[in-house]
Amino acid sequence: MGHKVQQQTENKLMRVLMFTLILSVMSATMFNVVLPEIVADLDLSYAQVSWVSSAYMLIYGIGTVIYGKLADSYKLKNLLTFGLIFFSLGSMIGLISQAYWMVLLGRILQAVGASVIPAAAMIIPARYFPRDRRGHALGVVAVGLALGRVLGPIVPAFIVSIADWRWLFCLPLFTLFLLPFYRKYLDDEQGQKSKLDWIGGGLLAGTVALLLLSVTKGGWMLTVCCMILFALFIIRIRSAAEPFVQARLFQNKRYSLGLVILVLVVGSGFSLVFLTPLMLSDVYQLNPQLIGLVMVPAAIISAVLGRKGGKLADVKGNAFLFYLSSALVLTSFVLLSSFVGSSPVFIAIFLIFGDVGLAFILIPMQNSVSQTLPKEQIGIGMGIFSMLNFMTGSVSGAIYGKVVDQGAAVSWNPVTLFSEGFVYGNIYFILAIVLASTVLLYYFQFERAKGTCSKILYKPSHEEQSQ
Repeated sequence: MGHKVQQQTENKLMRVLMFTLILSVMSATMFNVVLPEIVADLDLSYAQVSWVSSAYMLIYGIGTVIYGKLADSYKLKNLLTFGLIFFSLGSMIGLISQAYWMVLLGRILQAVGASVIPAAAMIIPARYFPRDRRGHALGVVAVGLALGRVLGPIVPAFIVSIADWRWLFCLPLFTLFLLPFYRKYLDDEQGQKSKLDWIGGGLLAGTVALLLLSVTKGGWMLTVCCMILFALFIIRIRSAAEPFVQARLFQNKRYSLGLVILVLVVGSGFSLVFLTPLMLSDVYQLNPQLIGLVMVPAAIISAVLGRKGGKLADVKGNAFLFYLSSALVLTSFVLLSSFVGSSPVFIAIFLIFGDVGLAFILIPMQNSVSQTLPKEQIGIGMGIFSMLNFMTGSVSGAIYGKVVDQGAAVSWNPVTLFSEGFVYGNIYFILAIVLASTVLLYYFQFERAKGTCSKILYKPSHEEQSQ
């Protein structure tokens, strides 16, 4: 009876987290739709208004790892309370904004609060769910992320058609209604409080910010400063008595290689989100409404099937789901590379393979990486996991944009059927090779290593030796 009640509580907690994730993901992207309206209303340049999104994304990525670190020492329910209150405070400032500085301040405060949500989404399944149900929890997280991505362009387009763009700030206020549920369903567990290394945290935050700015904005000075701060960060975590990140965390070989696999998987997969709209506009000359029509079916199907992926991880194991999701994404890359220039209907079908694969693939990755961490390092370890997930998307998007600008005169894929869009076909062809290599790395890192470990731990009995 007690086990059944616990499972019911876990399910309620994950439903609350899923709804929070939907609002968080929507808030991260929905202002991109209304940037022209903000420019016209407040008489801004596009360089100025770009910070409405850029500032949010910078703080969102940095805040995730800081909240993850704090979660190792403080109650997660208290961190969520703090974060959701700031999320709502920023929303209220933006809602009444009459000047650019108020809009920017609102977005900054929103990001300070909202960055607790992806950290919690990484920590809650790893800390509060047993291994045999962790896949189910991660499946719910995948659904929240997918639904947020689907609704991100749709909801703001509807709101601005009937009301002022400032009403977009109203949506995060609904997270305040979720606070009592977090206070109820999360326990009072907390780690041993320790002095927070603000210098190390500041060096890490500065490194991340400069890396994102150097890739997205350009400039060699930003790159040099980023490298200097990173070197100082390494020195700090090796010399400080209580560093922001324990150096031994990265000495955990399985964890570090898991992060490398994450970067390769997310960097490859982000191409479907970033390149597809460019391709549909550049090659097919489609307007934004038709582009959405091509992309939304895949996103909806991935949202519907997201929980199935979590159940597969619990029943079949992480490796099975990783290979299945990788095969789906790989199929999408090969088809897109070979048939770019064909009917948009085919592109919509190819995207279904890719989006479903992406909805699944983070589940075994998060599950596998979390299992390499001791309990006292889950917060900071999964915070870094979440930060890299976000950073990789931002950096890879900028890289893809620069490659597209270079263009291509020949196709590297020998079976490409259409001459239009060679550059997109080449990118997807290379990404297919990268993903196939990543699958091999995952096998040697997690599956073969696990099998080797099992053989070492297993000692045959005397009777077995005599046979």
